[in-house]
Amino acid sequence: MTGDPAAPLLEVVEYTDPLCPWSWGAEPTVRRLRQALRGRARWRRVQCILFDDDDDPAPDPAAETAWYARYIAEVGGHTGAPYAARLSRVAASSWPASLVAKAAEAQGEAPAERALRRLRETVFVLGEPADTLDLALAAVRDVPGLDPHRLRDDATSEAVRDAVRADRAEARRPVPEVLAPPPCDSPHPGAAKETDDGTGLRYALPTLLLRGAAGHRAVPGWRPYDAYATAVDEMCPGLMTPAPPLPAAEALDRHRTLTEPEREVLASGAWPPPDAVRLDTANGPLWLSPSEADAHPATRRHDNSGPSTTR
Repeated sequence: MTGDPAAPLLEVVEYTDPLCPWSWGAEPTVRRLRQALRGRARWRRVQCILFDDDDDPAPDPAAETAWYARYIAEVGGHTGAPYAARLSRVAASSWPASLVAKAAEAQGEAPAERALRRLRETVFVLGEPADTLDLALAAVRDVPGLDPHRLRDDATSEAVRDAVRADRAEARRPVPEVLAPPPCDSPHPGAAKETDDGTGLRYALPTLLLRGAAGHRAVPGWRPYDAYATAVDEMCPGLMTPAPPLPAAEALDRHRTLTEPEREVLASGAWPPPDAVRLDTANGPLWLSPSEADAHPATRRHDNSGPSTTR
């Protein structure tokens, strides 16, 4: 960290991928932590490229899709996160979604958060991963605060591609603590993963790396909120303040979509709030604010294969 007295005391580095099921399942905890640290820490996302452009194609795409759908369902069984009733395919590449997510950051924190969330929902709610640039841009269409023309220009720029290349490289330099983390009862303890090309290791997703004057702490894998809170307190005692759940309607309006695990920790009071839109999946509902439902890709679809919605 810098010596600037105005600089945040803590940096949180989130190693993630828009199409990662464990990162999707960690959203309740990560959203809660972001809320507790808002204005008190610098939060930086690193797009790790789970599905790389040079990965070998599957010899049997249908079999690979069936296997991956079962894997997503298994992860959802642990995390409680929604997953699509039907997965159309395994994502061909994480690059398009990662480029769009990175480009959105130039337009502000709130639009970037919403864009990344929409990109996650393409695979885990719609079953149609945003694995081309057109699909990724379509997914974030109508996100409040995002200029679509600037977003396309930035997402196709060499500067943003270089930034994602740097993210990918950083994700493949894990700190020693995650090579063999202490035993825990998590189904995803987060030990560093061997890269698909066998040339090294990368962070398991998600991993949060906390950096401050006292050094760093890594919290890898799928962990309870207390694990993050403890790590923050070890780095910067007293930095976190309680972040009580918001009233139901306010929470849904702020976050725009909430899963059942999320609304249990981020919202309070009677549920659902008036005018909330329920989107059914194979593992519980996704709740949409009325304004989000007006523009969400799931509610733009009129065929019989998509999730059902109710008000």
